[in-house]
Amino acid sequence: MSAALPPFPGPETPLDGPETPLGGPELLQLGSAEDEPCLRADAARNRARLLDAAARLVAEHGAAGVTMEAVAAAANVGKGTVFRRFGDRTGLLTALLDHSERNFQAAFLGGPPPLGPGPEPAERLRAFGVAYLRRAIEELDLLLAAEAGPDRRFIGPVRRLYHGHLALLLRQAVPDADADLLAHTLLGYLNPPLIHHLVRQCGTPPPRLETGWTDLVNRITGT
Repeated sequence: MSAALPPFPGPETPLDGPETPLGGPELLQLGSAEDEPCLRADAARNRARLLDAAARLVAEHGAAGVTMEAVAAAANVGKGTVFRRFGDRTGLLTALLDHSERNFQAAFLGGPPPLGPGPEPAERLRAFGVAYLRRAIEELDLLLAAEAGPDRRFIGPVRRLYHGHLALLLRQAVPDADADLLAHTLLGYLNPPLIHHLVRQCGTPPPRLETGWTDLVNRITGT
């Protein structure tokens, strides 16, 4: 049975989970620090409004439906506003993926349970996969476009954060298991190209993927 998940909190959510004993987890971003300088409150709100509009377009039409003109219309602003904020379509898509990634990290590092701290490790593992699958299916085009080559796929900061998070939960849930290798196994299930194959090429219903993830975690953890 799929876990009931709360909405993802925004990046401002305080992160006080047990994962990082040296002062709390730090959100990773996909772009450089210069991509998002400190903004005035009104500018930050306008940026979030544009990204929310772009996210709706991705959910409804895929990444192909995200143009500067379409985002401007969906946010009810002038096209020049979108160009000034993001530069071009590539900048917009990068910012959108970074915004989504930061929200997801905030949710599993310090958000409400079952995804965030509090529940038993196996329950958090189940919730992580279900939340990622839902996000991945909604933003699949963006995630596929951001896939790194084989020489960088497993050493990128976001992948390493996911791996470390799952390995920590596995060490807590199954102390005698090889948590590092099992974390890679679990992440293999959440591989965006595999999700693309199963959902778009094979027509696998998303609830079946969620049930499969839950079954996998239950078998690994003996729950």
